[in-house]
Amino acid sequence: MSDAIPPVITLEQTGSKGRYVAKVDGVSEPAELTFSVVNEHLIIADHTGVPDSMRGLGVGKALVERLVADAREKQVKIVPLCPYVNAQRQKHPEWADVFQA
Repeated sequence: MSDAIPPVITLEQTGSKGRYVAKVDGVSEPAELTFSVVNEHLIIADHTGVPDSMRGLGVGKALVERLVADAREKQVKIVPLCPYVNAQRQKHPEWADVFQA
C-alpha cells in the first residue's frame, strides 16, 4: 500500500453487531470487517470482505490493524473466527495480547 492512498476506516456499531468500513478514493464499493460483541471484554471477528477493485492495496490488513488498535485501547480480547483475521494474527505475534488464547 506504499503508493496507494490509505483507506479511510470508520466504525459502525449497533448493539452487539459492528463493522469497520474502509473506503478508498476512486473505488465505489467499500471493504468491511464485521464483528459481534460477546461482552464488554470480548468480541468475535466474524468476516472480512474486500472487493476485487481493492485487492492488493493492503485494505484488509488495514482493517485488522484498526481492529487490533481499538481492542488494545478498549482492553478487549478478539476471537478470530474470520479466517483472514486469524491468518493475520498468526503473521503478527506482536498482536498476541489482544487475541483470546
